[in-house]
Parts: sequence; structure tokens; C-alpha cells
Amino acid sequence: MTKVTAHIPPELLKQLTGKRILILGLGQTGLSCARFLVSCGLKFAVNDSREKAVDETTFKRDYPGCCLVQGKWDSEQIASAELILASPGIDMAQEVIAGAVSPDCMVWGDVEFFSRISEIPVIAVTGSNGKSTVVSLLAHLADSLGKNAALGGNVGVPVLDLLKQAPELLILELSSFQLETISSMKPLAASVLNLSDDHLERHLTMENYRNIKQKIYRQAGVAVINRDDNATWVNEEAFGGKVISFGSDAPQEGHFGLATINEQLTLMYGAQALVAVRELPLSGAHNALNCLAVLALGLSAGWLLEDMLSHLGSFTGLEHRCQALKTNDDILWINDSKATNVGATIAAISGLAQTKNAGQQLILIAGGDGKGADFTPLQPLLQRDVNKLITLGKDGDQLAALTANSHKVDDLKQAVELAGKAAKPGDIVLLSPACSSLDMFTNFAVRGQVFADAVQAYVAQQAPEAST
Repeated sequence: MTKVTAHIPPELLKQLTGKRILILGLGQTGLSCARFLVSCGLKFAVNDSREKAVDETTFKRDYPGCCLVQGKWDSEQIASAELILASPGIDMAQEVIAGAVSPDCMVWGDVEFFSRISEIPVIAVTGSNGKSTVVSLLAHLADSLGKNAALGGNVGVPVLDLLKQAPELLILELSSFQLETISSMKPLAASVLNLSDDHLERHLTMENYRNIKQKIYRQAGVAVINRDDNATWVNEEAFGGKVISFGSDAPQEGHFGLATINEQLTLMYGAQALVAVRELPLSGAHNALNCLAVLALGLSAGWLLEDMLSHLGSFTGLEHRCQALKTNDDILWINDSKATNVGATIAAISGLAQTKNAGQQLILIAGGDGKGADFTPLQPLLQRDVNKLITLGKDGDQLAALTANSHKVDDLKQAVELAGKAAKPGDIVLLSPACSSLDMFTNFAVRGQVFADAVQAYVAQQAPEAST
């Protein structure tokens, strides 16, 4: 590999040269750190607890002289490290690691490393739900507006790899795991979109989870907050930047919200009507809030509202995130397999309930591994807004117990068949599990594809019957 030292400030390069650097974790992020360190001529070691995180022969060919330990956490290497570059999936609080880390050791993630070496402007987005949609829509608008922007972080390309593209702006989706190790990032605009019960197996309490998410605001120029969720708010007196809010109510001047104009729910900027919610490319009022957050963040970056609005409609959305499937049976089948927590499913149900027509049924398919989550916040929505609940998976019984109008099935094929028989033309069938997929599927994307395939197979089976 070519040695490239221009990526890193000379003073930091001098500081790191000769230090004992350890990369923990050899997933996508860890490998990007390895590539970057090699390009800067820095030596390092690598440790992963998985037996075969990488092929050892290939790794040693690409990184000759690098010490690689797999199959365990190496307490001696951890204890001797002066800088640890930790992959976000690794819980640094686990005793085998935390007990070995020296008090003098610096612990950074790849985003923290990036923040110390680059002055590229950043739009940073986090939240329990909707962040991938928001950053992808921001990237779509940036591309449509001719901006030299790159998308990365928790979605797409790791941030250190993005430096090769020499972007003028970075749009970063950041998870709570990534935010744990961030202290130097100074985004031009940042947002915590929302907060709900998630990842508490690692963060333990909602207060700790919120404090980690709120780190995104610390040195931001603009904080984009959600008026509907006070866990996303900043202390405006203590915060040195500008605050722009979005929410489901009518906004004050300089803020974003929703109002009914000519009997249509409409995106607003102060008193200015922007676009009707039904004209947006994404289903549900919760996605209207995502669009408002995008407009607020884009405005913070200096993009003109009218320019953003002219390209909003050409966004096609993301797979498995309130994705309307194309069928010819006049039923709206929606794949929201990415809804792996209760908050995401609440958002989907509420968003669709606010925009559905009178007499239109909402049939929900949910269930999987709830990871110990409390499902009771779903109960009022299941009883008020959902006409039929179909459950499956490890925690399907817990969900079914929340409403009388529920039915348990063994798999997604059965769920689709039952939903199809219960639905009439114009109705909505929503897969929004409120659970992880790992009890039945490799990941949420596989679950979503199985659902989509089952829908297409069911609709195809009904077509001959409809024509006879």
C-alpha cells in the first residue's frame, strides 16, 4: 500500500508514531482503521474475540508484520496499548476489556479519529428510529443539488475510507455505540431525531442512553431537535449554537412543523406551507417528521428550501423501512422490517393512522425477539388503531396478550396469508415487528425479503381466483 501522510496533521502523526496502537474488532470499521493506519505509516496490532473474524493468511499478506490475535480478548495487548481504536460493536465496559485498559490509554472510535484529523464539515444524525432514512434523504438532496457530499458512519462506507473521496461535506449516521467514544466532533449541524427503549442491554438505563445520544450536540453549530420528544432537546442557555426544531404541531417562525391547510396535512416552515404530506415519497406522518428534520438540517448547511423541495419527491426511500410493496391487489402492503424496537413500531402505526382514510383497516404483523423490551406502550395503539394483530416469533405471545383482536402464527408465510384473507381492497397490511429478527432470521433485511416474497407469492395465487 502507498504511504500517504497528508491525511493526518503532522503534529498528531508525530504523537502517534511509535505508540502502541491496538485495533479492537475486525469488522468493516476495524478493517478501515487498519487500512488508514497503514496508509499513514503507523504500526499497530489487532485483536478480535471471534475465532475467524478474518482469514489469517490474507490479513498477514495485506498487513505484514502486524500482530493479529483472534478467538479471545488479549488482556496483555489491551493492557499495554497506548491508543485503542474500538469498533462500535464492542462493549468496552465488559470486564475482560475494561479491567485491562490502562488509565493512560486513549480510547477512540473511527469517528473520533476522523474528527481529530479532518476539518471536513459534518452533518451528524442519530436517534432510535429514522436516522438511516434521514441521512439517505439528505444524501439524495445533496447529490441532486450538485453538492460534493459523502454518506457514511453507521450506514454505507466507514468514515476513514471516505477521506479518499475528498468530499466537501460528510453526512454521518451515528449510533449510540459510535457516540460512546466521540469527544472531538464539531458538526455544523446535528440532530437526535427521537429516543425510545433500545440497546439497554448495553446502556443499562434510559438516562445513560440519552446522555450518550446527546453527545452529538456538544460542539455543534446548529442543534435540530424534535419538539415531540423532550429527550432530544438541548439546554439552549448552555448550548452555544443555534436551535431549530421540528414537530407534529404548527411551528413558530424559523422552525418546522405540520398544519392542516385546505384539509390536507402539510409540511410548514413557520407560516409558510411547503408541501402536502400525501405528496411525499414516504408513507406515514412519522416520515413527514423525518422530512422536516431533513429540511432543517439542509437549511443549516446553507441549502435553499425551494431547491430541496423540488427534489424531495424523487427520493425512492429505503428497503425495509416503511417500504410500500408493488402489488396489483389494491392492498397496501408495507415492509417495515427495520422496526426492531417498540418505538419504531409506535412511529409506524401512529404515522399511518394519522394519514389513513375512514373505513381503511390497518392489519399489523409483529413479533420476534424483543430483547427484554417493555411492549406495553404499544397497547393503546393496538387497541385503537390496529384492526387485527398477527404475531409470531419468540415474543409473539407477549404482543398478542396486549389486544383481544390478535392471532398467533408460526411463520411469515402464514402471517401474510392470514392478513391477505382479512384485508379488503384499500386496506393496509404492515410488517413492523417491534422486535429483532434474530430468533428466526439472519437479520432484519432477510426478514423483510421473506415478507416481500411471501406477499408476491400470495398475491399471485389470488390472481386466478380474482379473474374467474
